[in-house]
Amino acid sequence: MLRIGVLVSGGGTNLQAIIDGIRNGVVTNAGIEVVISNNPGAYALQRAMDNNIPAVCVSPKSFETRDEFNEALIAKIDEYHPDLIVLAGCMVVLPAELINKYANRIINIHPALIPSFCGKGFYGLHVHEAALERGVKLTGATVHFVDEGTDTGPIILQKAVPVLKGDTPEILQKRVMTEAEWKIMPQAINLIANGKVKVENGIAWIDE
Repeated sequence: MLRIGVLVSGGGTNLQAIIDGIRNGVVTNAGIEVVISNNPGAYALQRAMDNNIPAVCVSPKSFETRDEFNEALIAKIDEYHPDLIVLAGCMVVLPAELINKYANRIINIHPALIPSFCGKGFYGLHVHEAALERGVKLTGATVHFVDEGTDTGPIILQKAVPVLKGDTPEILQKRVMTEAEWKIMPQAINLIANGKVKVENGIAWIDE
């Protein structure tokens, strides 16, 4: 059984997709051990409690320095002994110590087809604004392993979504979430939970 820790900063819609995936059998051989947020007001914490999942807040505002926060965050994660850490709308810059400790065991969802519209500054609506400004006809979402770069880790799954005439950033964001993010995040977790993902020479391969 794959033990999952979910890090989230906001509403937790991707968290809900994972919870639903486990409930409906899209995700097998896995369970969420804890949901951790840096934001005490994150609705994701309520989602966790509603599903009898431990919900914890580790806020940087509770610590005098960033180093102290990072130490507390790592310690809290370690308490639950996760096999996989899932970033589901997590707006915290992870410390290098955590990334190295959990190498190839942290995954993130990005609302674009990496390497397009990714890297520093590309998050939330900014991604969809850039896609519309460039006039691309396809966008989508990417699940990838996390390394010390920004959106540079090995890609696990991608799913394309059409850009339609009349789209606003908000409309496109919703389509990417419903048609891509909420589908490939549970799929990626299921693949990992069942030993189907291997990383070789910086590239993630899926063993079908």
